Amino acid sequence: MKIINQIKLEFPSLSANEGFARSAAACFAAQLDPTLEEIGDIKTAVSEAVTNCIVHAYPDTIGKIVLRMKLCEGGLLEINVRDWGCGIGDLEQAMQPMYTTGGEERSGMGFTIMESFMDTLKVRSDRGKGTNVSMKRYIKQRKQLR
Repeated sequence: MKIINQIKLEFPSLSANEGFARSAAACFAAQLDPTLEEIGDIKTAVSEAVTNCIVHAYPDTIGKIVLRMKLCEGGLLEINVRDWGCGIGDLEQAMQPMYTTGGEERSGMGFTIMESFMDTLKVRSDRGKGTNVSMKRYIKQRKQLR
């Protein structure tokens, strides 16, 4: 599928950058003329992915997070969130609703939320090497992209 536009943002795993990532994703996705509900879904999915990096990938240190987004023909938004943290030991277990390693204050619903708000979700993780979250969302075309 032909790429129309793309960005790459790199930032430290500081909690303040979660809001920045949400806003950047919303601004970038706005090129597709999404509804407010679609923008909300995109912001929430990005927020969950970035928060997972901050809380779980780098629990005792500050590390690097990379957010990549692509706009493709046909109204496809591709989002990729990558960290180089501790990785996920048991990915299948981590993908289960209500499972968390983040303590009682965490809901364990991050992957479930991402999956429900996006059309596709793929997660790859290697223990000690980090995690890569890829999400796709189709936005119904109401105007021609240039």
